[in-house]
Formats: sequence, C-alpha cells, structure tokens
Amino acid sequence: MPNSSSLTQFLLLAFTDRRELQLLHFWLFLAISLAALLANGLILSAVACDHHLHTPMGFFLLNLSLTDLGCICTTVPKAMHNSLWDTTTISYMGCAAQLFFFVFFLGVEFSLLTIMCYDRYVAICKPLHYGTLLGSRACAHMAAAAWATGFLNALLHTANTFSLPLCQGNALGQFFCEIPAIVKLSCSHSGYLRELGLTVVIACLMFGCFIFIVFSYVQIFRAVLRIPSQQGRHKAFSTCLPHLVVVSLFLSTATFAYLKPPSISSPSLDLVVSVLYSVVPPSLNPLIYSLRNQELRDAIRKMMTTCFLRSNKLHLLQNTHCMISGAPEKP
Repeated sequence: MPNSSSLTQFLLLAFTDRRELQLLHFWLFLAISLAALLANGLILSAVACDHHLHTPMGFFLLNLSLTDLGCICTTVPKAMHNSLWDTTTISYMGCAAQLFFFVFFLGVEFSLLTIMCYDRYVAICKPLHYGTLLGSRACAHMAAAAWATGFLNALLHTANTFSLPLCQGNALGQFFCEIPAIVKLSCSHSGYLRELGLTVVIACLMFGCFIFIVFSYVQIFRAVLRIPSQQGRHKAFSTCLPHLVVVSLFLSTATFAYLKPPSISSPSLDLVVSVLYSVVPPSLNPLIYSLRNQELRDAIRKMMTTCFLRSNKLHLLQNTHCMISGAPEKP
C-alpha cells in the first residue's frame, strides 16, 4: 500500500456511475453555484454601495457573504469538474488546500453567525447600549477574531491530518477532501486519537456557541412577545426561526459527519450528510438570513433600478450619437 510520502493524488467518490446522472449532478451544482454567486454578489454590492447599510449588521452580513462564497467555491467547482469530465482524481496538494479552506470558511461562518446573533440580542434586549457594545471598533475586533479563529482551526486540522501516515490506499469515500475520509486511510492509532481529540474540542466549542445562540434567542423571543404589534412579532419570529433551523442543520450534520461511529458509516449516508452541511447552509444563508432583511432588499432594489436606468440612459445616448453622426451635413 502507498504511504503518505508516495501519494500524489486522491480518488474522490463519484455521485453515480451513470453518465446521465453525472451530468444531472453537474447542472444541479452549477445552478446552486450561480444562485449563491448572484445572491451573495448582490449582498456585497448593496452593503458596499448603500451608506444606510454601513451598520454593524451590514458589516457582519458582508463578512458572512464572503464566507458563503468561499464555502461554495471550495468544494462545488471540483465536484462539477469531476461530474462533467467523468473523473474522480484530485492532487495531493489540491486536497490539502481544499480541506484547509473548507474548514477555514466553515469555522469563520459559524463564528459570524454567533456574533450576528449577539448583535440581534443587543439590538432588541439592550437597545440603549447598542452603540457602546457594538461600535465600529468592537465590530472590527469581533470580525477579526472570527477570521483568526477560523484560520487557526483550519491550520491545526490540516497540519494534523496530513501529518498522519496513510497506508490504506488513496480512495476517499467522499466527493471532496474531508477530515474523516482522510483519517480513515491512516494506519497511525495515536494520530487518529489526536485528530479525534482535536475534533471533540472544536465540537464542544461549537456546541457552546449553539447554546449561546439558543439562549440569546430565548431572550429575544421574550422581548418580542412584549411587542404590542402582531405584525412586529410575526416579522421577528419569521427572521429568527429560519436562522435557528439553518444553524441546527449545520451543527447536527457536521457533528454527525465527524463523530459518528464507524459501524453506521456508509458511502451513501456520508455523501448525503456532507452535502447537507457543506453545500446547503452556505446556499440558503443569503435567502434566509440576509435577503429577508427589509433594508437590504430595499438597497438591492434601489441598486438594480439605478443600474437599469443608467443602462437605458447610456443606450439612449449611444443611439442619439449614432443618429447625429450619421446625419448629412448642412450646405
């Protein structure tokens, strides 16, 4: 069996062996990628261009959109390439880079979701202290901490995973380079326990963040229930509950993927679980947590209307210029 020093590539798991279904997976992932790029691109443009969105929530939405784009662009393009060209290979360095950026963006994203939950808690439960607790410097520090924590987490996981001696072949039972799939190829019991311990620590931290999110939303709901307007209560609940669903889905599937016992592992189950936590949340976040924001929707509508009017004005000027330049000269 090859060891880690002689490996030059890994074999990823194909979604199916049938060519028709491979092309169907390609078009499905292409649609998901384009939808995510369009939605997150609109959010980034709106937050950057509209000064009304230069708020703590707008700042965190911008960071969240960047991480969503990073998550999608890390795993989906390679899966699309393999489905389109009927191949399953990925280089050793490409696999290491994919694992690093995937863990990095996911870690940053969950940290940002926790921070954004804190933003909503302060805005609703402690509005008088909002400017103090969430000033521009505090927001910058929290965002920097989220990115730095994600980088450190990804660096530790990647360095530990690819330092393991691999002697079980090079076939990964996954459509992208995932830590459990690579650890299965290891023949080092101590290295496996080290990675398991690191994963348990990270899982405990993520569970602590989830408890904080639930506690914050309990306080938010208690404050919202005191709002006399039924429309205001409905708006708050419709914004909070989908966010909790996405966070719960991400946490449950990621924890199950990393900590499930080997006895219940199967290629089809691993594939479904990995799609649920690696592709679905980054794709749904723009719709559930960003585009439901009324101010953001108004800013996007205003930006698109302005671009449309400018395009029509430019087209009209070009037509006028052509008509003038093509007119006969006066005697």
